[in-house]
Amino acid sequence: MVIVDYYSRLDGPEPLSGLDLVEPDVEFLIALPNGEVTGSGRDDLAAYVSGRPPVGRKHAVLRSSADGDLEMVYGVVTERDGRGTGAFSAVALVSPNGLVARYQAFFHPSFTMYPLPGAAA
Repeated sequence: MVIVDYYSRLDGPEPLSGLDLVEPDVEFLIALPNGEVTGSGRDDLAAYVSGRPPVGRKHAVLRSSADGDLEMVYGVVTERDGRGTGAFSAVALVSPNGLVARYQAFFHPSFTMYPLPGAAA
């Protein structure tokens, strides 16, 4: 799944390599607790990825699904110490070229489907 590969690259040593998996005119919405980030095109997405603080986070995909040209994932974001900081869900519309044409992601620090790693039971 292209969206799973995108997150793997985003969390890897070269986060901007994830842009190789999106269409040049990709449109996106990333909903975060402090507001929404929207854009159109690889340059806008590159600006968002480059502007994130380097905190060592990882997106751990717990569930994934695909139906035709639509891919969906659900997971948790963890820090270097393995502690979960919140949950995310994301959807990608995949182009006939196999690249992400539209991308929508939501992150919430406390509402999760499963307990966060490192959280008190």
